[in-house]
Amino acid sequence: MSRLLLVRHGNTKGNSAERFWGHTDVALSADGVRQAKRLRDRLAVQKIDAVYTSDLCRASRTAEVIASPHRLEVISCAELHEINFGQIEGLTFQEISQLYPELARTWLTRNLAFKFPGGESIADLDNRVSKFLDRLEKHIAEETVLIVAHSGVLRLLICHLLRIEAWHWRQIRTDLASMSILETYPQATILTRLNDISHLD
Repeated sequence: MSRLLLVRHGNTKGNSAERFWGHTDVALSADGVRQAKRLRDRLAVQKIDAVYTSDLCRASRTAEVIASPHRLEVISCAELHEINFGQIEGLTFQEISQLYPELARTWLTRNLAFKFPGGESIADLDNRVSKFLDRLEKHIAEETVLIVAHSGVLRLLICHLLRIEAWHWRQIRTDLASMSILETYPQATILTRLNDISHLD
């Protein structure tokens, strides 16, 4: 059995709870650093054998804080980059609905091929996420792997690992600084914890 710890980055200076930053490289806010330190403290005595992160600084900084007690190399992966939202980068959904009402309506469908103007589609993101699985297959049983990334990436990764259709990603929630845990076996993967934010209380 391998154990996967899936962590979403902490809050950002641009408030990632409200805005769709995607490829925009916004930094952690003071609150985001505090959230990362709470995760660090929670996982300080947890055995961790490898750490992977998105190359965007909000994720990589979260990963560095969490990994600091373990003295592990934090491996940056372009495959874990958040989706490129193109023209709507940095906007709230309310702003998107006002400026691009047709885009907002289409976004709420299950069409994975829908491409954000000037950006990517969910299918593009899913293709990138699937390539990351090659890295995970190189880990032996009994290893624990920490993955720090973004909401869209983590939700699609969960779909892949549970072998469910990618459009189910909308039915999975990963809050800022949350942790989800999966145990992988040769026969199947088991989701043992989802969107756990108890360390933030």
